[in-house]
Amino acid sequence: MVTSRWSAPAPAQPASPRRRGAVLERAILDAALEQLGTVGWNGLTMEGVAAGAQTGKAAVYRRWPSKEDLVADALRAGLPQVDDVPDNGSIREDLLQLCLRMREAWFTRAGFAVRSVLHECDTVTAERFHGLIFDGVVQPSIRQIREVVIRGTERGEVRSGAESDFVCEVIPAMMMYRSKVYGSEWPADDIVEMIDELMVPLLRPGTG
Repeated sequence: MVTSRWSAPAPAQPASPRRRGAVLERAILDAALEQLGTVGWNGLTMEGVAAGAQTGKAAVYRRWPSKEDLVADALRAGLPQVDDVPDNGSIREDLLQLCLRMREAWFTRAGFAVRSVLHECDTVTAERFHGLIFDGVVQPSIRQIREVVIRGTERGEVRSGAESDFVCEVIPAMMMYRSKVYGSEWPADDIVEMIDELMVPLLRPGTG
């Protein structure tokens, strides 16, 4: 009996279903966020996004004629969010927990994507994304801080008028400034120090 030295061919794998419309667009946007978080703004290419989404380059260019257009839509679809506002009955504890949740959001895939845009884009390109990031990330953070501050005022542990824009912008301004200028990843000890040395004295009654 003669035995063939050739093995039987492997059974054919079923072809993956062809994605269209919203499903394909979601895959491309997810791939763009992934690229921003791994290779950064400077390393992101339309070809790399197409490969990550397992589609052709033409499918990307048909929907987004430029890298800037693609990234803008990817950020809109996946900006980091802090969903709920803590309510522990203490302005210090509420602000501390809120800041820790903000920090966690910056370490999500979407958070890394936003940071790559903020840190790597040149001035002209960054201006295109400024409003998008401000409206989608900074403003919601300010609203949540204001909610915490107003509750503190109602309890009598925060001075009247502390819910002003300037006061409520201190935390996001500090976090973004030190992240961009110093490359700070905001360890928990730094957040505690910011709350205890800056925010609590700023909000205390009698310090208007």
